[in-house]
Amino acid sequence: MLRRLYDWMMLQASGPYADRALAVVAFLESSIFPIPPDAMIVPMVLARPDRAWRIALVATVASVLGGLAGYAIGFFLFETLGEWIIRFYGLGEKFAAFQATWNEWGVWIILIKGLTPIPYKLVTIASGLAGFDLPVFILASIVTRGARFFLVAALLRAFGAPIKSFVEERLTLVTTGFAALIVLGFVVLRYV
Repeated sequence: MLRRLYDWMMLQASGPYADRALAVVAFLESSIFPIPPDAMIVPMVLARPDRAWRIALVATVASVLGGLAGYAIGFFLFETLGEWIIRFYGLGEKFAAFQATWNEWGVWIILIKGLTPIPYKLVTIASGLAGFDLPVFILASIVTRGARFFLVAALLRAFGAPIKSFVEERLTLVTTGFAALIVLGFVVLRYV
């Protein structure tokens, strides 16, 4: 089953609508969706290494725009939608502690957490709720999300053939590892 799903994703990754699908996933991940865009970036770059920079750019732009949506949720809609998203991820108490350090470390929080598997939507919503300086938020988001996506694209472009072989030979292991990273991001955020 995993092999068929992998083959289907590789076909879609080189298809005509791959950029649009990536943009939607990257946008939603920065505001409400739990799956990181890396799940699409990896097969897209492996399928079309010549388009690595375009793929990273699409993910970056869409992620920053989604970050603005998350910021708006925190700024305008926290008592309704924002609070629900935080509770959905089981991070109520952690979110309160997170807010307490925001004024002193805000830009560093955006830069560091934007590179990690910790859900970026929590950073964007907290930024809006704190009324963090919007131009600084946008610039920090461009830097951190761009660094993350362009680094992934660069590594895949440079080492794509061996990585693709590794993934194809150990598909179950890679899928399990990727899922574990997502879960680990939530665990770290909840208990650390």
